[in-house]
Amino acid sequence: MDDKRLRRAGLDYHEYATLQRHADLASCLESLGNPRLFAFTTKGSRPFHDAAFVPGDAFIFGPESRGLPPEVLDALPAEQRLRLPMREGCRSLNLSNTVAVAVYEAWRQNDFK
Repeated sequence: MDDKRLRRAGLDYHEYATLQRHADLASCLESLGNPRLFAFTTKGSRPFHDAAFVPGDAFIFGPESRGLPPEVLDALPAEQRLRLPMREGCRSLNLSNTVAVAVYEAWRQNDFK
């Protein structure tokens, strides 16, 4: 993982991150102990702030241009497909902002532990 852009994106936080590449989503989830998985999608019917997050939950986000593939979304119960409410006329936040909002809410719900 020596891509210049990846290093820049991590800034001063590389020491806190453990990076692993997986062949597919199933092997990734298995390596994480098969956590409860939440998908963030503009197609979700449940607002993210209605979910009760617990330590060990995992989040998955798709590319900004097209989101998560249908086979990933269809594999999850509807209550685990979350959306960030948006103002009328706005489609979605960019990916980094969505991740920040989601992770911060999970931390907040768990007293920042």
